Amino acid sequence: MAKQLIFQINQQENPCDIVRLDRKKLYGWKDIVAIGPDGNECIRMDIDETGSFIIPKGGKALGNLGENGKWVDKADLKAVDSNGKPTKLIPSSFDMPIELDNIVDIETYLDHVINAVYVIKPADDIKERLIQTIRSIKGIFTFPFNYRPGYESKTAFLIETNDVLYMLVGVPSKFEFIGLEQMSDLNINVEDGEDDEFSIEDDLDFGSM
Repeated sequence: MAKQLIFQINQQENPCDIVRLDRKKLYGWKDIVAIGPDGNECIRMDIDETGSFIIPKGGKALGNLGENGKWVDKADLKAVDSNGKPTKLIPSSFDMPIELDNIVDIETYLDHVINAVYVIKPADDIKERLIQTIRSIKGIFTFPFNYRPGYESKTAFLIETNDVLYMLVGVPSKFEFIGLEQMSDLNINVEDGEDDEFSIEDDLDFGSM
């Protein structure tokens, strides 16, 4: 049985199944398969720089090399932050109840890039309780989310629409709003000796459009 997320509200636990919603499930997909002269499917492989070794698909992800070019065991790898200090491993969100006690406004939600959407599927009695709780707040429930243990959490938002519960997972957007610091002055100051009449057509060549 798949693990469940447990949302905790007022010390009451609400276990829920989750199903990822992706484009393939909505629209289907096509696969392009290369077939060799013998009728068998062709498998993509890589060759090392010397041309002596054939590396199968996914083989590059198995190796870790140090700065000296020698093999490094995964057990010897350690995660560090930007300052070189060890980082703490964050457990999976499935391993402990998620306390729904943090509420943000819609602007905070819009400042995130959503890259995963899950449908929340609780039991009927739990679903009704969660829906009523979500509808009663002014804002959106949010919490850190880790599908599996890792060193950096994403941000999840819990929303409801048409009696369906969704969990949207994303990261803060790195884009900053760019606007005019000073409005342009549309009043044309006419200096002495110049024609007082101004027409925008004088500066535009409509024939070039």
